[in-house]
Amino acid sequence: MHSVPDSHATGSLLLNIALVDDDPEYTEFLAQYLRDRGARVDVFPDSNDLLAHHDPYGHDFYVLDLMLPGVDGAELIKVLRRRTDAGLLVVSGRLAPDVFRQVITAGADMYLAKPVQFEQVALAIQAVQRRIEASSAAQTVWKLDQRARQLIAPDGAKVDLSDADLSMLECFLEADGEVVSREMLRQRLGRTPDTDSADGLNATIYRLRRRIERATPALVPLQSRSRVGYVFRAPLRAA
Repeated sequence: MHSVPDSHATGSLLLNIALVDDDPEYTEFLAQYLRDRGARVDVFPDSNDLLAHHDPYGHDFYVLDLMLPGVDGAELIKVLRRRTDAGLLVVSGRLAPDVFRQVITAGADMYLAKPVQFEQVALAIQAVQRRIEASSAAQTVWKLDQRARQLIAPDGAKVDLSDADLSMLECFLEADGEVVSREMLRQRLGRTPDTDSADGLNATIYRLRRRIERATPALVPLQSRSRVGYVFRAPLRAA
């Protein structure tokens, strides 16, 4: 049985967290502990389950084991790091002399060795998230040139935009870092639920992401919020 400390020293965790671990008892109690502190937690017992999710890269934070069915934990870290800069905490009982170096090199932010108290996990998540938010606030601005119909990446790369791309990015510009609902994006695109499925909007977002990825090596800050909408997770300003 995993012990749950009777402590409220940790603050709120208003994050969408992916918990990837094949120990059902551990994940049940840890997920509940994090939910009690305000987190929304999706549990995946297999790394392949996460990668098969409709939006595997859309979580705010990832808590991973290393010994997983499917893709090995260290490889999963590398896969995630190609598509997201979200916080990534490894909590594992794997015993190896170089395990810490391995996970940090792969792209994890922090490593905790099992057995671990749930409060320690929550505190580690908060510490990593504070660092990410401080770094995010200092990142170079993306610019939207509405007249030229281009998105300008921090490295100066210019992304030519379609009518749909420009309309969506104008929504994100107005939202100033807040989540834009799917309904708002549909309205801006002149679509209705009767004429546009969720997959249709997802495909439009996907094409924009791919267009940005082809133009610049910079991490694409356009991310989904499961069942809510999308957010541009970097400063976006009018050129």
